[in-house]
Amino acid sequence: MSLALGFEFLLLAALWGASFLFMRLGAAEFGPLPTAGLRVALAALFLLPVFLVRGVWADFRQRARAILFVGLLNSGIPFVLFAFAVMHIPTGVTAILNATVPLTGAVVAWLWLGDRPGASRMLGLGVGFAGVSLLVIGKSGFAALTGGGASASTTLLAMGACLLATLCYGIAASFTKRYLTGAHPLATATGSQMGAALGLALPTWWLWPAQPASSTAWGAVAAVALLCTAIAYILFFRIIAQAGPSKALTVTFLVPVFALGYGVWFLGESITAWMLLCGVVIVCGTALSTGLLRLDWLERRG
Repeated sequence: MSLALGFEFLLLAALWGASFLFMRLGAAEFGPLPTAGLRVALAALFLLPVFLVRGVWADFRQRARAILFVGLLNSGIPFVLFAFAVMHIPTGVTAILNATVPLTGAVVAWLWLGDRPGASRMLGLGVGFAGVSLLVIGKSGFAALTGGGASASTTLLAMGACLLATLCYGIAASFTKRYLTGAHPLATATGSQMGAALGLALPTWWLWPAQPASSTAWGAVAAVALLCTAIAYILFFRIIAQAGPSKALTVTFLVPVFALGYGVWFLGESITAWMLLCGVVIVCGTALSTGLLRLDWLERRG
């Protein structure tokens, strides 16, 4: 990996890690759904000029229905769920649960597309989901999560929202592979934000807060839209083009590191040994399930 590509890789991880911080600041005043609605609307507006790139608009028009639909699955619904979650559990925990996206993606691809994982990947799925279970039901980690005043049921609901969001990402990935293979990545990136914005427009208007939001909340929403969504998408597709999807996927492992750091530095959140242990288990399971880490002896035995 070149120095320039390595910098873009770290920048992408830093931006996606910051998205949980910005969502927390925005949702505190706007509420989860308006925060998500503003995020995708501003991101779509920022990305609109990419339609001037040769071939992007034509490709979008040809596949508009599928691209707009995948926007709800890949942006609209997950952004609402994560914005709700960060209001009730630490942003670092939210990011750790978000790191299970490749796990749920592998399961959906197996069940829907018949992409059956090998022995190493099967072991990775088991390890990864064991890590999630430990994070959710572990007593020490659970005590840290509920210590901020949130009830146990609300905490579990917030963690469930994170996992439901990762399921949406997994379904979106298989949908994209089945119906949008060959689509221009910029057409998919921009069109998906447009689809999410259209899908969330009316609920955002209904749930718009009665009290005017502060400049801090507006700034947080603008940052998560422009930096963590629009620019991050462009970086992600640049990395895929230069290094391939497998290496681009490893950014998932660094996102929780940045999110945990931001949470401690800006929000005063605590990091427990239990959270770190579960995070390591989840990352190891993800590496195995995506094929980034292989156990050849297990494959030969299988």
